Amino acid sequence: MPETQPTALVLTALPLEYAAVRAYVANRQELVHRNGTRVERGLLPETPWHVALGELGVGAERAAALTTQLINWLHPEAVFFVGVAGSLKDDIGIGDVVVGTQVYEIHGGKQTPEGFLVRPKALPGSHALEQAARSAVRDMPDVRAHFMPIATGDVVLADAESEIAQHIRARYSDAGAIEMEGSGAAHAAHVSGQVDALVIRGISDRADAQKHKADATGSQQRASAQAAAVTVAVLRKHRPRGEGSADSEEGPQAVHGGDHIDFRGGTFYGTVVGKQTGRQR
Repeated sequence: MPETQPTALVLTALPLEYAAVRAYVANRQELVHRNGTRVERGLLPETPWHVALGELGVGAERAAALTTQLINWLHPEAVFFVGVAGSLKDDIGIGDVVVGTQVYEIHGGKQTPEGFLVRPKALPGSHALEQAARSAVRDMPDVRAHFMPIATGDVVLADAESEIAQHIRARYSDAGAIEMEGSGAAHAAHVSGQVDALVIRGISDRADAQKHKADATGSQQRASAQAAAVTVAVLRKHRPRGEGSADSEEGPQAVHGGDHIDFRGGTFYGTVVGKQTGRQR
């Protein structure tokens, strides 16, 4: 992608998650990778961002492989995995949003005669994107957001008393939500070296035996809509590299003195067209 068109890669697993984000993206055009992976790329109005939107399907390994492919192809500055999750805390309700301060891969470990020895794997979310999220949700009265670790496991958790649920409570007790793809996308972004990544999940159930009843009430659609709204709000706050903060009164290209552009305090990459006069400072 051209450097003048910074791209944010927003990934989902399910069609309803994709649809919730897609509603915000204008002038969409479908792009097809030579291996067949498809994204829609369009504009996020009133921002400098182009959004490339992908629906990857379920599972962390699949997410890791396809996210790597998409990063190498589209060269995004930021990667989000967005969608629904199950709550792991009593005070995190259906419709709330969990922003992943870090992502746990819960299945890493070694099985021994003495039991399962956990080998924790965790990747932090992007500090810059997390800060943008914290700022954004302050002005979103309809969103109840939590900034906590998110657990990723190759399991749909629908039994709060199951062995895997007990495993999470015992060894990942600060996790606020459980989902199936976040660690894969986060790992792909980490390996790429220079891509900010954040997992944003709307809560659609409490990861217990009542999951099917919650789903039947439309909770997944509501949770997807909330997660999509927070993701878009983050991108409205967060600026591409070199453009400074969305809230900065004076960025690196602030205008001073009529037709003069002052680059003090910033770095500019590209060609400058202008006029040299006798007055220099």
